[in-house]
Amino acid sequence: MNIIIVGCGRVGRAITEQLSGEGHIVTVIDTKAKALEQIADTNNIMTIHGNGATFETLSEAEVADCDLMIAVTATDELNLYACLIAKNAGAPRTIARVRNPEYTKDIPKLKDELKLSLAINPEQTCARELARLLKNSGAIEIDSFAKGIVDIIKICVSENSPLANQKIIDCTKIIKQGIRICLIERDGHSYIPNGDFEIESGDLLSFVGSSKATSKLLKKLGVETNRNHSVMILGGGKIAYYLAENLSEIGIKVKIIEKNLDRCENLSENLKDPIIIHGDGTDQEVLISEGIEHADAILAFMGSDEENILMSLFAKDINPKAKVITEINNPTFTKIVEKLPLDSIIHTKHLTGEYIIRYVRGMQNSVGSNIETLYRLSTGQVEALEFRVREDSMVTGVPLSMLELKPDLQVVCINRQGNIIIPNGTDTIELKDTVIVVTKQTGLSDLRDILK
Repeated sequence: MNIIIVGCGRVGRAITEQLSGEGHIVTVIDTKAKALEQIADTNNIMTIHGNGATFETLSEAEVADCDLMIAVTATDELNLYACLIAKNAGAPRTIARVRNPEYTKDIPKLKDELKLSLAINPEQTCARELARLLKNSGAIEIDSFAKGIVDIIKICVSENSPLANQKIIDCTKIIKQGIRICLIERDGHSYIPNGDFEIESGDLLSFVGSSKATSKLLKKLGVETNRNHSVMILGGGKIAYYLAENLSEIGIKVKIIEKNLDRCENLSENLKDPIIIHGDGTDQEVLISEGIEHADAILAFMGSDEENILMSLFAKDINPKAKVITEINNPTFTKIVEKLPLDSIIHTKHLTGEYIIRYVRGMQNSVGSNIETLYRLSTGQVEALEFRVREDSMVTGVPLSMLELKPDLQVVCINRQGNIIIPNGTDTIELKDTVIVVTKQTGLSDLRDILK
């Protein structure tokens, strides 16, 4: 596909790398020549130096011949205007990143007027995922499928876990029907395990099942599942706003520490229940005086990866029982952070990429099946995709054991009109099912792609 991306910041770079890596023709537009040079050096793309919200620049990019235009600059107004201009210049589909809460509420009403195909708010999406994660404090990561009734949950296997040093096939007394272990991460490597795979302490283990079944398993494994009653957020950005709004609705006490006075006043005006503190989230004395040692969960979302990492380590040291969640956006930090004693890492910028990749793959094939949900697991090495079956094909009506599946791929769950099936070899995929696949074979756009 021919795709134009307006904006070459962190989000633009992440999207460019993902789409270019999947073989799409990508043109990036930005007003910063140096940023364009850097991205062109590491990706097989075209670049145009200019304002992506003008007819002149979009015409130079041949916008009328593109399949999709994506606007992800730092300014909502520019993104919306660029999409409007692109649509009038002939672009068939447009996507805008819109982060301002005021605009987000208006998008459903204005979508037709603005001729938008999709509006993305990564901070709002991140806040929803964080709220879900905070409800299960012992989980490292939770990804939701089938409109919220199926979860893939990641935990760390402790030394005293009943799963430690056990082959998966021997864990049936602990892991009942309705649950499947779908991914093991160990020493930077990812494994989609079979029954003979032996689990070790320290492994990051992901399992799939209905929300009810996964909750029962967490309790059986001794993983903390109690909802956090008090949350401290370091940094008062957009994620803090959306998360505080979400948590307050379910009765969780929220305290936000923000060093910018204007931002504090803005939060105070727009949030009723959370406590807003004007202070530096990197100042240990401020954190201690505000009761960091008593918080059930601590989130470091200050905009600087280095500050987030350092203060997360401090929080974990002073309050080891707290759930500590750290925002990281620089991909070069990923391997370093994996070795640190941190609970959960959130890559906010990657969420935008996941949404766009899902949309693009849906555009590629929307006949046989379409992608309902897509998550990138294990720092992007593995994908979990949910397909909706829209027509009978070579994968439907055939026992799974008879299908020649690609290596490093498992069909881990079938949702049949609300009936959740953790399939075995005799189960079949049928019309109107949604099917969850976990695979190291990235780039799947249709359910038929699971076959060799």
